[in-house]
Amino acid sequence: MTRLREPWPPVATEMPERHPDAPDAGTDLPPHYAFCFGCGDEAEDGLQLRAQVGAGHSILSKFTVTEAHQGAPGLAHGGLLACAFDEALGTTVGNLLRTPAVTAKLSTEFLRPVPVGTTLFIDAHLDGQAGRKVYVSADGRIDAPDGPVAVRATALFVVVDLSHFVTHGRKEDLRAVTEDPSLLSHRPFEINP
Repeated sequence: MTRLREPWPPVATEMPERHPDAPDAGTDLPPHYAFCFGCGDEAEDGLQLRAQVGAGHSILSKFTVTEAHQGAPGLAHGGLLACAFDEALGTTVGNLLRTPAVTAKLSTEFLRPVPVGTTLFIDAHLDGQAGRKVYVSADGRIDAPDGPVAVRATALFVVVDLSHFVTHGRKEDLRAVTEDPSLLSHRPFEINP
């Protein structure tokens, strides 16, 4: 039985232009928020995912699966892997388009187990944009950027303005960021793209 992959993106799109202030290829990206479970240095059992800008419309991220990330004994939890892809895909949208966006849909395909101790390399790409909808995809490879593919993901992100985070964010966390702006990376966003 052959599995046919659905076309991606599922609608007509245009390839978005990289924002003029997007970081150059080869740039190591800082965490966007110190307490982010995906990339933050202050999230003790978080993924502490690291990312570097690639050529064109891509960003390569990586993280190492620890004992705190287990589902079955010795294997990464599938939901945690989905979280890693959400972070890597969101990092791609946020850094290359320089506009805030939120996940609207995330689809993952698990092709092989990911053991504890494995470093997963996630190669994420902008695939197209239709209005406020941004389509991205990624392959996650085991232990090397050219290793075997373990997980694939596609996602739809929706561009929002910064008021989204102020309206829906927990007040004490917003207050903490106001008091210590170093908790956020200092990357500019266009408020009205």
